[in-house]
Amino acid sequence: MTVPLRTRILLADDHALVRDGIRLVLEGEPDLQVVAEAGDGVDAVAEALRNDVDLAVLDVSMPRRGGLQAARELHRLRPGTRILMLSMHESEQYLFEAVKVGAAGYVLKSAANRDLVDACRAAMRGEAFLYPRALRAIVRDYLEGARHGAPLPDDLLTPREHDVVQLIAEGRTTDEIAATLTISPHTVERHRSNVLEKLGLRNRVELARYAIRRGLVEP
Repeated sequence: MTVPLRTRILLADDHALVRDGIRLVLEGEPDLQVVAEAGDGVDAVAEALRNDVDLAVLDVSMPRRGGLQAARELHRLRPGTRILMLSMHESEQYLFEAVKVGAAGYVLKSAANRDLVDACRAAMRGEAFLYPRALRAIVRDYLEGARHGAPLPDDLLTPREHDVVQLIAEGRTTDEIAATLTISPHTVERHRSNVLEKLGLRNRVELARYAIRRGLVEP
């Protein structure tokens, strides 16, 4: 996916003051623009479709339809729209549900001033953004599954694709991977897309899970 020069964002939260503060943070950046707002999940989906947004930032807890339900609906209707979940809850349950519905990241409101801009940019690059404790929860979940005999995917990757997966799981950016492997960023993205297709995965979070379970990186 080509990153637009200015990302069109839907911001959905049921508290107007929270939306105002977050909008100020986002619109202080030249590449981010809030083009639509909503106060509940039903309006969020409608506004995202009406305004042809690139990225939806959805509060987990909203009336009428929560952010997770809205994300699931939006992912079905407009699968090309990137989604970030925003929450006041440092909750593993919400985190895993966010991954299941296809969200590219999970940002805590308490750290929004610090993290949200980076999360938006990461989502538009096709990368995942999770706070450190969230990553540890994902690692623990998959290690626990491995201990109980959860099957690992067949090894369908080429050696080069293994290299790319390992570096992605280590948190390297596309440019850093390209420099490490002496290939172009475009080639890195092509390898990443091929890996996702081969393994039936959706994003960097799921790639990191795969890498841990295959022993490509240390947890």
